[in-house]
Amino acid sequence: MRFSKLRFALRAPTWKDNGMNAAPILEVEQLGRSYPSAGHALTVLKEISFSVAAGSSCSIVGPSGSGKTTLLGLCAGLDQPTTGTVKIDGESLAALNEDQRAALRNRLVGFVFQNYQLLPTLTALENVMVPVELRGGRQVRSAAEELLERVGLRDRGHHYPSQLSGGEQQRVAVARAFINKPKLLFADEPTGNLDDETSSRIVDTLFNLNHHSGTTLVLVTHNLELAERTQRIIRLRGGSMISDVTRT
Repeated sequence: MRFSKLRFALRAPTWKDNGMNAAPILEVEQLGRSYPSAGHALTVLKEISFSVAAGSSCSIVGPSGSGKTTLLGLCAGLDQPTTGTVKIDGESLAALNEDQRAALRNRLVGFVFQNYQLLPTLTALENVMVPVELRGGRQVRSAAEELLERVGLRDRGHHYPSQLSGGEQQRVAVARAFINKPKLLFADEPTGNLDDETSSRIVDTLFNLNHHSGTTLVLVTHNLELAERTQRIIRLRGGSMISDVTRT
């Protein structure tokens, strides 16, 4: 396979009950992020604190510009906060360098992005296999084929991303997110580029795989109907957390 010089960080988890009483897999404490802008500091997140129990599902919602994607990037260690701390599975990201954060993501975290992030020179099957191949894993083909079958694409495994529809590409991305059996899955507007009918199929696939694997799901979305499918909804506005509701 053609993986030289690629650096990726993905992975997926397990879900025995509703997770509400489980130990936290994600802990966020007084998190803030500011950027320099025209000689001043532009603050996009202010003192965000919450924790997410292992095996649970949580949505982060809010209007455009409220800081949702910035928060997700900080939680995943893709960016570093100006203030505050993030822990994944009890390990502080602040104590890790860039390579160590990437290694932690590879070991514990999976991602589903709005724009799929598939590698155009690899087939659907090879894209699903990427995270394990980059970790030096072996005998992953059968697991990747099984995941493609679960998302309804086993017969499309030899196709390249350009030969797949947007919905098919996102299903490949969902399968890839689970290949490493991560403990924590981050999904950033996973249906943002899809029509309603395709979005519904993607959401069903994502939640079914998540439930089967017992993964903790943290979902960023502007779609309140999608957010209602998670056990907990955190709302942001203007970079601040304005509500945190757990549904029974």
